[in-house]
Amino acid sequence: MSSDNRIFVCSVSDLAPGSMKLVEREEGNITVYNVEGSFYATDDRCSHGLASLCQGEIVGDEIECPMHFGSFRIATGEPVQSPCSMPIRTWPVVVEGDQVFLAV
Repeated sequence: MSSDNRIFVCSVSDLAPGSMKLVEREEGNITVYNVEGSFYATDDRCSHGLASLCQGEIVGDEIECPMHFGSFRIATGEPVQSPCSMPIRTWPVVVEGDQVFLAV
């Protein structure tokens, strides 16, 4: 993958397990998550209430929306708790050494 298709997010050590980071983009913001040492990324906007998922809470392997408390599986974007019913987009994450990149 060309480095032109990647955005540097942070160092692995900067995003502790159970935390997330917002990546702001003109095309739409993306949230990057560390779930027990594995890194994932989804669109930041909840498909139900248009809230920022980065303002939510990671519960296990799910992100809980701060607006209506529905949730999505972080790895797949699939809704798992109503009122969320439409999936959110996921994005590839590449870890090279101690660097975390978002592939766009």
